[in-house]
Amino acid sequence: MQQTKRFLSLLLLCISLLPPLLWAQVHEFRLDNGLRILVKEDHRAPVVVSQIWYKVGASYEHDGITGVSHVLEHMMFKGTKKHGPGEFSRIIAENGGRENAFTGRDYTAYFQQLEKGRLEISFEMEADRMRNLLLPPEEFAREVKVVMEERRMRTEDNPQALTYEQLNAAAFVNSPYHHPIIGWMEDLRSLEIDDLKEWYRRWYAPNNATLVVVGDVDPQAVLELARKHYGPLEPSELSPPKPRIESRQRGTRRVTIRVPAKLPYLVMGYKVPVLKTAEAEWEPYALEVLAGVLDGGNSARLSRRLVRKQQLAANAGAGYDLYAMRQSLFLLDGTPAEKHTTAELEKALRAEIERLKEEPVTAEELARVKAQVVAGKTFERDSLFYQAMQMGTLETVGLGWRRMEEYSDKVAAVTAEQVRAVARKYLVDDHLTIAELKPLPLENDTGNHGKGEADETH
Repeated sequence: MQQTKRFLSLLLLCISLLPPLLWAQVHEFRLDNGLRILVKEDHRAPVVVSQIWYKVGASYEHDGITGVSHVLEHMMFKGTKKHGPGEFSRIIAENGGRENAFTGRDYTAYFQQLEKGRLEISFEMEADRMRNLLLPPEEFAREVKVVMEERRMRTEDNPQALTYEQLNAAAFVNSPYHHPIIGWMEDLRSLEIDDLKEWYRRWYAPNNATLVVVGDVDPQAVLELARKHYGPLEPSELSPPKPRIESRQRGTRRVTIRVPAKLPYLVMGYKVPVLKTAEAEWEPYALEVLAGVLDGGNSARLSRRLVRKQQLAANAGAGYDLYAMRQSLFLLDGTPAEKHTTAELEKALRAEIERLKEEPVTAEELARVKAQVVAGKTFERDSLFYQAMQMGTLETVGLGWRRMEEYSDKVAAVTAEQVRAVARKYLVDDHLTIAELKPLPLENDTGNHGKGEADETH
């Protein structure tokens, strides 16, 4: 216990020594056309990050057009009347910057990082393509094939990613989280340019976007630039999508995936609330701590017990995202060690869950996990990009950027009894879906390509 106290004291000292600008005030503005603007000063280096977040992603899609948000993300680089195909990226590169985009379940975002004096270049081009994209059919025909190939490489040729995709498809029946971000291959094949035009016209508008700027800037100067370039843009008529709330699950669901692979794989997902849907605000933070108890470094339970002590798993982990827009999954996954099976791994993972229900975590363990969780979030803020990323995510999913400021206090307030309470309430069979990868022989030993597609990047 003394060692933990010393570690916590050192952590608090390190946090207190972080540059004061990490805690700088966020300036909020809104233009007449509805564009929301968040600006945070950080003067440690003469650089700026600019991100534009649209409140639309895979969870807004319906059957038949899955993947349209991600394909449109690709098409955003294909030109306007003012800037031709590829010119956006070329101009940013010529000015010493970098840029990209990503599509998630609940948002699509575009970002640039530049020397502070070049911010207007970003604003001018980003505002131009917000309402003036051309969407030429020939470019669409090429780009949708690129996305289909991306799907083959990242999902269909990646056994673990394919297993995770099938887990979500089985776990969620009428929630839009049933669909993969990149879309189903059959929908991509039948996607038409008119689908993209309607999606773009409806969602890509100033009153459905948040502009986030972090860096060596003056907030009032940023506002004037935004008024100049984004101010003239017309808003769109927005009608929010139907709620599409997931129906009650009544028993464990199982899905088996048989594809060529080197190793078996198991992933278990329990339906749990997130900050936006929880009955009690403390529950998501308790689930966050619970995830840290199971998978928070070498001293966490799964690594210590299943991998090193029992030598039953080659690897094992847990994960949870409290900032999703809808009910999500608390995940456990792993690969059994040689001469062990996924059945044995499942039994061991279930045993760890039952232990959490029966025995409160120790004070020392709780302190360690809280320190790790808080430190991780705190030191993330050393990055301009992740400061903007956190604000953009929270604002776009409807939680508000201020949730970022209260995260550490909320985690620190979680008790051992609360961790046990959420385990008992949510980590039960009626909330559980299990996906198992059973390998078929490999025709060509090409290996795996990495895990997952939580964010599909351009």
